[in-house]
Amino acid sequence: MRIAYVINSVEGGGAALPVPSIAEVLRGCGAEVRIYALTRRDGRAIPPMEAAGLEVIVRDGGEKDHLAALGWLDERMAQDRPTHIWTSLTRATLLGQMVGLRRRIPVVSWQHAAYLKPANRRLLRLLQPLSRLWVGDSDAVTKLTAERLKVPPGRLVQWPIFRADPAAPTARGWNPGEPVRIGSLGRLHPVKGYDVLIDALAQLPGGLPALQVVIAGEGAERDNLQQRADAAGVAINFAGYSANPRDFLAGLHLYVQPSRSEGLCVGAHEAMQAGLPVIASTVGQLPYSVTAGRNGLTVPPGDAAALATALAELLAHSDRLAILGTQARSDVLDRFSSDRFREAGSAIVERMRRF
Repeated sequence: MRIAYVINSVEGGGAALPVPSIAEVLRGCGAEVRIYALTRRDGRAIPPMEAAGLEVIVRDGGEKDHLAALGWLDERMAQDRPTHIWTSLTRATLLGQMVGLRRRIPVVSWQHAAYLKPANRRLLRLLQPLSRLWVGDSDAVTKLTAERLKVPPGRLVQWPIFRADPAAPTARGWNPGEPVRIGSLGRLHPVKGYDVLIDALAQLPGGLPALQVVIAGEGAERDNLQQRADAAGVAINFAGYSANPRDFLAGLHLYVQPSRSEGLCVGAHEAMQAGLPVIASTVGQLPYSVTAGRNGLTVPPGDAAALATALAELLAHSDRLAILGTQARSDVLDRFSSDRFREAGSAIVERMRRF
């Protein structure tokens, strides 16, 4: 098997982040894997892919030149002659399906997004028969793929995109008298809900421990978020892109994911892996993984008052943060273990062999 793994971009984070782990399973089953990116963006996903021994081929083009991208991908597939095309996210999937149809190459399409633009949703639903197999990256996305794209059960499987690592560093528990360090990982985009977090922090009552709030990520909303925080009198450190998210998480006491939309959300699961309790919006996989009172709390998306209440509840009992975090780590190591990750991927490869 020669798998052409087609992705939208090699931007750091997002769907490109777990590619080395996914490719490791595919190659462990005897497949050759080559990565094709339709555009570069920041290119931060390239070094970890190359460090994993993957060849990464990046098109010199943008995000809207779809015809040019289609021609490039068709030419590459004609030249490299893969036995299977594996696609990730909408643009890569639509173009991969067209090339697969033209070149008679079976296509496997991975769904990560909990939200689809209406036009993309219609296109994916129309063309969904062109993918021989669909893979949901979480409970939530698998369910949405069945509902929105009308993929029949016989062509839909689930492979959680996150593989927990028991060797990941763990956070140190909070000690009375020190500030509670609250953090989040994510691009500075409205979908991540950091404006909601700012509003929630502004509503916290008095009498709680001192806070240090840091968000690791970059994006076009940075100036707007900083202005909003300044106007609300909320101190937040916008720390920029984190090249080492594990160490960043190990320096926190509490993780917050106030997103308006998510798929699996790797950042929140990495936080649980680090032994952190999580306060998360009830979007995507998050309400499946975060259980109120067990390993964190959940709140409705976009509800600053509910987020403030949840923050106040945990901060009023900061001595229990480490207990909740220990349970969070135990839960994620069990549900997303390396063995389960490998077994799910291996089962998909066996199906691909029968195409």
